[in-house]
Amino acid sequence: MNGPYEVLSPWAEVDPRPLHGISPRLDHLRGQKVGLFSNSKSAAPLIMTVLAKRLAARFPDAVIQRYEALEPYSIIQMEGRNKENFEAWLREVDTVIAAVGD
Repeated sequence: MNGPYEVLSPWAEVDPRPLHGISPRLDHLRGQKVGLFSNSKSAAPLIMTVLAKRLAARFPDAVIQRYEALEPYSIIQMEGRNKENFEAWLREVDTVIAAVGD
């Protein structure tokens, strides 16, 4: 066939939001407000219970604040109907540790 060719991209639609890298680690957890985020899968809350006990033993002056998702997918917390509650919780903590209970 002679003539112009149509070139198609193999990529799907691209998310227009810029990517943000992982936040830098804190130097220490002493006196920090540590948020423990767990999705609603069965093992995640159990993991966070053990982690909360270990953090409290190692950093007794750290404040542990838990957030347990009501939905199985974390994105619903961040972008969906629970966004306001999730963002309010985020404003209260200095750092977040997340667990997925699969």
